[in-house]
Amino acid sequence: MQRLKSILQRSFTAKIAIGFILVLLSTNLYLFSPQFPSSTEAAATNIILPLSTRGSQILDAKGKIVMLRGINWFGIEVNTHAPHGLWIRDYKDMLAQIKSLGYNFIRLPYSVEALRSPNVSGINFSIGANKNLQGKTPLEIMDLVIQEAQRQGLLILLDSHCLKDDRISELWYGDGFTEKDWIDTWTMLANRYKKYTNIIGADLKNEPHGSASWGTDNQATDWRLAAQRAGNQILSINPNWLILVEGIEKNVPGQKQSNYFWGANLEGVRKYPVRLKIPKKLVYSPHEYGGSNVSWFADPIFPANLYQRWETGFNYIATQRIAPILIGEFGGYFVDNKSKEGIWQRFLIDYIAKKKLSFAYWCWNPNSKGTGGILLDDWQNINAPKQKLLNKLLK
Repeated sequence: MQRLKSILQRSFTAKIAIGFILVLLSTNLYLFSPQFPSSTEAAATNIILPLSTRGSQILDAKGKIVMLRGINWFGIEVNTHAPHGLWIRDYKDMLAQIKSLGYNFIRLPYSVEALRSPNVSGINFSIGANKNLQGKTPLEIMDLVIQEAQRQGLLILLDSHCLKDDRISELWYGDGFTEKDWIDTWTMLANRYKKYTNIIGADLKNEPHGSASWGTDNQATDWRLAAQRAGNQILSINPNWLILVEGIEKNVPGQKQSNYFWGANLEGVRKYPVRLKIPKKLVYSPHEYGGSNVSWFADPIFPANLYQRWETGFNYIATQRIAPILIGEFGGYFVDNKSKEGIWQRFLIDYIAKKKLSFAYWCWNPNSKGTGGILLDDWQNINAPKQKLLNKLLK
């Protein structure tokens, strides 16, 4: 089943036009980074890297249990090759606002194509912001965003979101890229960021789906085997990073539930776990979305079916202390207690709180089709009902 959320965005021309209008309407104070009140409870500066795992828990370097509470901020993986919203605001301002809300890490998507490209768009330098990004490549912009996040006490999870810009491939190769291209990109990043002290790890491949399988031993499609190859290569260079492995969609021998969104199906871990050379670095990372057309929303007992669905699909991994769970994406437009999507989001947030799971919400960007974001369309103000609900997890 195809997911509702799409990474394909509105045209860049439209975004620039809106950006200039908003800038003209703003006061001159808008050009400067406001001082947001800082949240100390979820401050990343309280987390000492590197991270490791023990059973279902993520631990910091001093053995303290860590709850990772994150947000996705996309743009490097689409044709702009830079985090979105920089046609209106400074990236340092964005990071400060994320920190002020209580998030302690950012899941930062990229495409392999972007990191090999010299081209960047979507940054409006005429507003007096982002000056140090001018003339930089996508990779150099990523460097600067990560460095500023470190300065502000925010952690970073790198996410190989796409091979080709704007397109999530079924497998870890395709769209003109090979498995070697994918692993070589991770090798480059593991070397480049080896001395950075705020990068927690590598989310190996975003949302395997379609022909992707788990436990089939087919070298061409078995995502578990590919994750082992890439994960072990990364750890051979940088043994400090966590390795996050997402689920698939289908093609798991003997799976109990027939329908999943992309990246959500981790049933295969029961019989076919990922085996890394450093086992304490493995974290499983399902994605979870709702929508009016999904079969479990049509179940007569909805929403009473949700907890068991999540336990069967992924959380048994934590319950049985096989490995930790970090839900790498979930989100939607509605958070009310009447619509099915709103009820689903509320149930999932309660579940995350009850099970003490780590997460990264999708997303910071308001221009995510099918979900919206924490920011409103002006790229400055917050979607208050959505953030209020997430505050249950950010205490």
